[in-house]
Amino acid sequence: MTNESAPEWHDIGAPADRALGFLIAGRSLRGRLVRLDAVLNDVLSAHTYPPVIEKLVAEALVLVGLLGTMLKDDAGQLTLQAQTDNGPVSLLVADYKGGAVRGYAQFDADKLAEVGPNPSLFGLFGKGFLALTFDLATSGERYQGIVPLEGDSLAHAAEHYFAQSEQIPSIAQIAVRHDPAANQGAGGCIAAGMLLQHMPEGEVGRERLHVRHDHPDWEHAVVMARTLKDAELTDLDLPLRDVVWRLFHEEEEILVTEDISLVKGCRCDLAHFAKVLSRFPSDERSDMADDAGRIVVDCAFCSRKFAIPLDDLA
Repeated sequence: MTNESAPEWHDIGAPADRALGFLIAGRSLRGRLVRLDAVLNDVLSAHTYPPVIEKLVAEALVLVGLLGTMLKDDAGQLTLQAQTDNGPVSLLVADYKGGAVRGYAQFDADKLAEVGPNPSLFGLFGKGFLALTFDLATSGERYQGIVPLEGDSLAHAAEHYFAQSEQIPSIAQIAVRHDPAANQGAGGCIAAGMLLQHMPEGEVGRERLHVRHDHPDWEHAVVMARTLKDAELTDLDLPLRDVVWRLFHEEEEILVTEDISLVKGCRCDLAHFAKVLSRFPSDERSDMADDAGRIVVDCAFCSRKFAIPLDDLA
């Protein structure tokens, strides 16, 4: 798509709950944009989070949307886990599978109150780590990268992951805000993000890009990307394709590679829980049961409770 085709760039359909992938081959760039509205608020509604934790979970959902939609395996799964022993947030988990996102956080309310309303990433986690796990269902492969939780945000931690684990120059930006227009006018959070990367394809005969963070094409991309404002990312009236066009309209060609609809996707299932519990010895199952002879299983993602009678596990 050349820049003479600008009118064709306008989105058709929902402006949010989508992931948009694009390539700028002339500069060996690939990018992705994600914006969440109703899906995000559906996930958050399962819990009573303080604003600080809402923002953190929202950032995690955007990040797994950015990374998960890059999977070539449609049945594959990306899981993000951030964990620590000494911070207010003990665990943050989010994942992506087949266009569905989910996530939750565990935290200590007393410790959280001590760090104030705008804590840093270190203030939330202390000395923690970020793990990204890619499960490729078709091939059965699984690989994981683990890096320290460094930087001011999850976006910065993701940049550190790509620099250390993949040796790919990357920029990640994530914005979260409350808006009365969010969630189809019901009010709530809007979250959005961009991931931009410089890839080695097309660089035959030249120094590999992962050791050239000062490559002129990448330096140009960084300058352009840094002009993107949080307000533009989270503007429901600004289609994602128009965001790309604003940033890179001077390029000769921009190719849209994916335009994916995102949904809330909790995969809790009564039959699955019963199958897992049936593997325990009968005496351990009896210890788990309540006075009514049922084992109650809570889903951490959606807060649903499943009461499974002991008799059904025989």
